[in-house]
Amino acid sequence: MPFNRRSFLEKASKIGTLSAVSPAALAAVSPAANEINSFVTGPYLQNVSQTEATIVWVTSKNSLSWVEYGAGMHLSLKGYRYRNGHVEANNKINKITLKGLKPGTTYRYRIVSSEILNFQPAKVEYDKPIQSPMYTFKTPGLNDDEVKLVIFNDIHDRPQTIPYMLYRHGYTGNKPDFDFVVFNGDCFDNVNTEQQVFKHLINPAVDIFAKEIPFILTQGNHETRGAFSRNIPDYFAYPTEEYYYAFTQGPVRFVVMDSGEDKTDDNWEYSGLAAYDQYRIQERTWLEKEIESEAFKKATYRVVLIHIPPFHSGDWHGPLHNRELFAPLFAKGKVDLVLSGHTHRYGVHPPDASHPYPIVIGGGPLEGNRTLIKLNANSKELNLRMIRDDGEEVGKYSVKKART
Repeated sequence: MPFNRRSFLEKASKIGTLSAVSPAALAAVSPAANEINSFVTGPYLQNVSQTEATIVWVTSKNSLSWVEYGAGMHLSLKGYRYRNGHVEANNKINKITLKGLKPGTTYRYRIVSSEILNFQPAKVEYDKPIQSPMYTFKTPGLNDDEVKLVIFNDIHDRPQTIPYMLYRHGYTGNKPDFDFVVFNGDCFDNVNTEQQVFKHLINPAVDIFAKEIPFILTQGNHETRGAFSRNIPDYFAYPTEEYYYAFTQGPVRFVVMDSGEDKTDDNWEYSGLAAYDQYRIQERTWLEKEIESEAFKKATYRVVLIHIPPFHSGDWHGPLHNRELFAPLFAKGKVDLVLSGHTHRYGVHPPDASHPYPIVIGGGPLEGNRTLIKLNANSKELNLRMIRDDGEEVGKYSVKKART
């Protein structure tokens, strides 16, 4: 589908006004009974691997939904979501995983939804299906020796940051120079409504790249807050049921961590609803196994994505607990790079006596302090550049010693 830059900039200007809208004004409004079914948001790509890809979208009415896709010019295959023998239906949030894909292959797809007008035990009535235009995505190859990504952090309910930083720093919408995007925590101040999740993160991503390029949301300490925070997993797809996991793309083993909250679990702000100490202990057990895995050990580079950095982030309980539990394992696993946010102070912290690996912290969220991190890695070299919103390069780091 041709990219219309003028149309996008008009949308972006409207998105930019949302940061001042109150949570009450963002509350979802149920569609009137006489309104036709529509796509509320999406499609957007999640968890794209060599053999799988998850496509997510939301409809305005309860529907039966599916993906039509194929590796050639024809969409000869259909993908549904199955649960316990059921084809998932009569729902609005759709997360359909296409399985059995071929590595290094470009697929065409479109989403289709048919409103369910009447759901009886032996008779279900459907409305005429609605469908999207056709889009494409490409699975990573088995022997890819390069990966490129960009990393945001600490947007804090300022969705205009997403288009501004991407377009300010070279993205044209036609030939992306990245394989996926990472939102490394704190995309929100507090997560209060579904509409906030759509308008402050998903919609800007969909408008710019996410129909054809996947993105990852790591949990920051502000994603844990607000009445709607527990609903966030409904709108994203991960390899496991947890916010922490690992995957390999190109020469890099990416270890995605959840640093949890920054205060003690009994802090008054959490109203008795926090249990991050035991959660981080559980996460440490998983990390101990991950750094001993074959996939981790044989990777040319090992890169950690974690919102709260284990060092250079103050002496609150959360940072210190992360340091106690995770930092020794990062050192034992000989990670090459830790990418973080949280402090709102951008900086590159080279290896030293306390952490034998570099820690790069992105800035944000205010104008003049926002950063975009670009990471390119091939079989010979890993390069990182951190660029401020005025275009100045404010940090860089390289790893040139490839493992054998």
